[in-house]
Amino acid sequence: MSSEISPDHLLSRAEQLVELALKAGADQADAVVVRSRSRGVSVRLGKVESTESSESDDFSLRVFVGRKVASVSANPGFDLKALAERAVAMAKVSPEDPFTGLADERLLARSFPDLDLFDATDVSSDQLRDAALAAEDAARAVKGVTNSLGASASAGMGGLVLVTSHGFSGSYSGSRFSRSAGAIAGEGTGMERDHDYDSRLYYGDLDSAEEIGRRAGERAVRRLAPRKIETGRNVTVVFDPRVARGFVGHIAGAINGAAVARKTSFLRDRMGEQVLKAGLNITDDPLVVRGSASRPFDGEGITGQKLTMIEDGVLKHWFLSSSAARELGLETNGRGARGGTSVSPTSTNLALEPGDISPEELIASVGDGFYVTDMIGHGVDMITGDYSRGASGFRIEKGELTYPVSEVTIASNLKDMFMRVTPASDIDRKFGVAAPTLAVEGMTLAGK
Repeated sequence: MSSEISPDHLLSRAEQLVELALKAGADQADAVVVRSRSRGVSVRLGKVESTESSESDDFSLRVFVGRKVASVSANPGFDLKALAERAVAMAKVSPEDPFTGLADERLLARSFPDLDLFDATDVSSDQLRDAALAAEDAARAVKGVTNSLGASASAGMGGLVLVTSHGFSGSYSGSRFSRSAGAIAGEGTGMERDHDYDSRLYYGDLDSAEEIGRRAGERAVRRLAPRKIETGRNVTVVFDPRVARGFVGHIAGAINGAAVARKTSFLRDRMGEQVLKAGLNITDDPLVVRGSASRPFDGEGITGQKLTMIEDGVLKHWFLSSSAARELGLETNGRGARGGTSVSPTSTNLALEPGDISPEELIASVGDGFYVTDMIGHGVDMITGDYSRGASGFRIEKGELTYPVSEVTIASNLKDMFMRVTPASDIDRKFGVAAPTLAVEGMTLAGK
């Protein structure tokens, strides 16, 4: 997209909205504007299937009357005064929330770091189309590929404007570019599919369309002629980095302050205790330059700092917004994210830090096991930690990947998995959740 978001007009409208809310009877208020611009092209079998372009400016006003809160949303062109009055009227008849309110004023950011989140490269629809076609051509050129799932390319930008009644006013914007391709290999009931993709803040950092397509095709071909393997207990399962990110996501969910406050996390009583294998660290850093999930301030106006959430296996922090922190008797650590009209704690640039051995050495150390490349279903109970998911991948025999495997289920409990995980050294930090190849001992595998 050609130009960075100019926040001046949006800041002015947000400031007016907050002022009008106070005049209408609110004790506190904040206004948020989320602006997005995107353009994308999808192709299949050498032809354009869709070209999409979208623009939106979404305003949200949150007002507080005592411990009562209400939120309203609107599109551009709305009547500021009417919206503010409606929000206050709604708040007055809402039930009290003892934990609601703006962030503590002393914690507000007064200056913002430059995180280099915006690339002004203007990518035309023709360029997006050409990239998508190139990715699909590369996938279809792989020997064994028989059909295409299509390919796509997109470019976009987004911005956040936040104004609060207790003195915060700020904005930031970021860009996003992506490419993806999917391929089908084989014929009839023996068909297998796979995909590949890349997503970056800077256009020049993207993997080439040809490389993405080739990887998609090769992944699909590798999955041909899968077998089932024998049911077993105490199986070592190795997670490819693509699925290991989901594993780290389960850790993030378990240490989310909102889940802890609701008592829906199996780690809710484990602060200060060992929850991961000794020597392992989970970090979260919102201030990574060009980081996929970086932000100079959170959805409440607080600049979060890098935290080691789990250090040497010991749980040190929850992800906290102001309301979740108050409910737990703590102080926010700048992890509040705006989701529509609400604020919830989330991770930023989250990573399970890598180990010292290569993925090849890790697989060799396993001997016999199962290497997972794809997961199916959502069989994870975050209250108990019970874990059971469909999986496909490759058999590990004598320390090497051998034949493809499908239609198996792997099961354990996340509490046990966390204590039995060994990371390799191959971390890729380009996504908001980063993980290396991971080996987890002692899992149950249900096969034939």
